[in-house]
Amino acid sequence: MGTENNSHKPRPVVKVENVRKEFIIRRTHTLKETLVWSMTGRRSEISERFRALDDVSFTVNEGDTVALLGYNGSGKSTCLKLISGVLREDSGYVGVRGKVAGLIEVGAGFHPDLTGRENVYLNGAILGMSKKEVEDAFDEIVAFSEIEKFIDTEVKFYSSGMFLRLAFSVAVHTDPDIFLVDEILAVGDEPFQRKCLARVQEMKAAGTTLVIVSHDLDMIADICDRGILLEKGKIVVDGTVDEAIERMRSEQK
Repeated sequence: MGTENNSHKPRPVVKVENVRKEFIIRRTHTLKETLVWSMTGRRSEISERFRALDDVSFTVNEGDTVALLGYNGSGKSTCLKLISGVLREDSGYVGVRGKVAGLIEVGAGFHPDLTGRENVYLNGAILGMSKKEVEDAFDEIVAFSEIEKFIDTEVKFYSSGMFLRLAFSVAVHTDPDIFLVDEILAVGDEPFQRKCLARVQEMKAAGTTLVIVSHDLDMIADICDRGILLEKGKIVVDGTVDEAIERMRSEQK
């Protein structure tokens, strides 16, 4: 009986345990103020520490669809960057099991002096694809991005929307176990946004684990089943996505 229960036990793929993360925010002052404060040892007045995450813990299981919610400065994007490996925690533990891909920042992982074609291979390699895997998926990646005419143009000439199209297309074609998205669907025209959302829904149906940050609460409600609401670096709700959205909306009134 016990063995049968264990076979259905959820498999954790993301673990965040007692995580703290701080940033140093430098204030803008006149040269005179900076010199005086430096000479008198009042350096704390030149900069201050901002705690983005304060003892945050949660687990994401395989196939979960999780929204990280909160207002600006709540810590949700910092949390996503820790999961992706873009940032490191100051204390605590962040562990990930499986292949991670996603869109954390527009153009991240792209080299401005390389063409779109070269960046597909570069970005694919960064996301764990072999050269053959990129070659096999290349035509589909370019077709999905809809930038065929510009694929041999250096990406420094791309608009942010073109960046998005190519970056999203590469990311979804890596066949990730865990897909991360941060506000990225706000970039680009509406038809392409709908296309991206349809692909995310396909990934959900296929059992891909999703962790999404967005201010678009209606979109979040359509995609995610679970909501984690952060306020000032702390989790205040970890429940259904409807519970988290309801709490967030009640605080807007």
